[in-house]
Amino acid sequence: MRTAPDAAVGARDLCALVNQVARQIQDHMHECAGSLGLTATQAMALHELGEPRTMRELADRMSCEPSNVTFVIDRMEKLDLVERRPHPNDRRAKMLVLRPAGTELRNRLLQVMALETPLGELDAAEQRQLRDLLSRAVAR
Repeated sequence: MRTAPDAAVGARDLCALVNQVARQIQDHMHECAGSLGLTATQAMALHELGEPRTMRELADRMSCEPSNVTFVIDRMEKLDLVERRPHPNDRRAKMLVLRPAGTELRNRLLQVMALETPLGELDAAEQRQLRDLLSRAVAR
């Protein structure tokens, strides 16, 4: 049975490892984005736009405020990567949809991100297991 101090040390070590992996993933995203002429925020938006989303949905997935997403999407629209379309069920909302150039760039981004990924030492089953464990932890 673990004692309280042992549990505290285990939790501290685990938090440190999660933070280290998060930093490595963030650094990797910055490198991949830069190699394609994107900012990390634009790359995150492209990554999350595999299917049409509202601004609010994209903001939630990117863990930021909708006003930040508006700024990013405005820039991406000027680059002809994304467009705003009317929402089919909510006339107040807009759907964000990748343009052909955005889809092509997203595919290149996914390919680049898969190279030398910080989680590359884990096989597919281990990555699924880690995802499931982290999902349980954040669901609390």
